[in-house]
Amino acid sequence: MTAGDASRTGGCLCGRIRYRLASAPFDPGYCHCRMCQRFGGAPVMAFASVPLVDFHVEAGDPVRYRSSEIGERWFCRDCGSSLAMRVDRAPGLIDFTMATLDDPTWLPPAFHIWRESRIGWFDTIDALPRHERERPRPVAPSPAVAGLPLPS
Repeated sequence: MTAGDASRTGGCLCGRIRYRLASAPFDPGYCHCRMCQRFGGAPVMAFASVPLVDFHVEAGDPVRYRSSEIGERWFCRDCGSSLAMRVDRAPGLIDFTMATLDDPTWLPPAFHIWRESRIGWFDTIDALPRHERERPRPVAPSPAVAGLPLPS
């Protein structure tokens, strides 16, 4: 596998679910909301977005769980890995968990959201923009939202 392949592919811990990105992710960021904390079992989760049509599940079948009135979360039924979230008000997008990429190192987060839910004993040392709640979601990648090309 080349570095470009690893940046475009990902999957769950047990390997039963594999996905491929057909376009460069955009809007990478940290989420501190309570749902993400519980979904990931961690104080924060890192997500990036791609158009739903560009998120190809190539092996396995993620469980889709309606986690709230605003959307659903996808995870592996076998190992429990948190894979993605779909938000109703952005039906053409999917937010995938960046750490499930085979090579997540090239895609750094660009902001923090839902900091009002931040767990007091956890913080990051960075200069990224911080939003106490959500922030406007882009509907497509643009240079203004830190869209990054896939490495080749």
